[in-house]
Amino acid sequence: MSKVANLQKESLAMLKQTSRTFFIPISFLDPVLKKTVGSAYLCMRAIDEIEDHPELPAEVKASLLRSIQRMLETKMDETEYAALVAPYADYLPSVTMRLPDWVEVCPPEIRGKVLESTAIMAGGMAKWVEKDWVIHTREDLDDYTYYVAGLVGVMLSDLWKWHDGTETDTDLAIGFGRGLQAVNMLRNYDEDYERGVTFVPDGWMRDDMFSYARENLSQADQYVKSIKNKRILMFCKVPLALAHSTLKALKSGKEKMSRQEVEGIVEQLKEEERLS
Repeated sequence: MSKVANLQKESLAMLKQTSRTFFIPISFLDPVLKKTVGSAYLCMRAIDEIEDHPELPAEVKASLLRSIQRMLETKMDETEYAALVAPYADYLPSVTMRLPDWVEVCPPEIRGKVLESTAIMAGGMAKWVEKDWVIHTREDLDDYTYYVAGLVGVMLSDLWKWHDGTETDTDLAIGFGRGLQAVNMLRNYDEDYERGVTFVPDGWMRDDMFSYARENLSQADQYVKSIKNKRILMFCKVPLALAHSTLKALKSGKEKMSRQEVEGIVEQLKEEERLS
């Protein structure tokens, strides 16, 4: 087995290990997109683990993220990257330590776009680490959710267009990413509050965050309507349906959906697709 083929196999195993929820929709994609989206997800997850790390000091996080941004913008050198993260090997998970591997899995003809998006995300994350994630206004919230999630929507749209010419609206793509992120923020609301982070603008209550989530999920609903490729459509519809259901569960006082409920939603979408 070639090195890239072996890395691709390992990347799928890493995907399943890091996010079972994401592994479900990615399984609907054709082989080329599965490899490409999987690579992009792991690249972004690698830097997300730095931003979210509970033990690393803020100055270390910001320095690592900015260094990675520079590497992604110029040349991702495996040896240089290994030297950068080596002092933090006891802290950082495997998905972060192996970032150059995930870059290599990505098809060369679209790799530049994935690296560009991940670099912008790393720079945005570093900025918000330095701000200690203090969000005062709706504009602050929009800025933060753009870097950590809206960008993902934009990058996915770039991948759809590269793959088969699928055209989508950029603003709606940002709403797609933001909507999913807003639901995650609400799901982790109490946990974040305990560690001193709220992501809630001044004067906002929890209900305002629900409104923010619904507003962006509405844009996400519009986003998927323009997608004709059935595999891509299923990839988008699964997390969107789960986000809508999670929001409903949170509003009714439940902490999260059960695994059985998640599987039920996926099966329902499969059945709808089969009948369409």
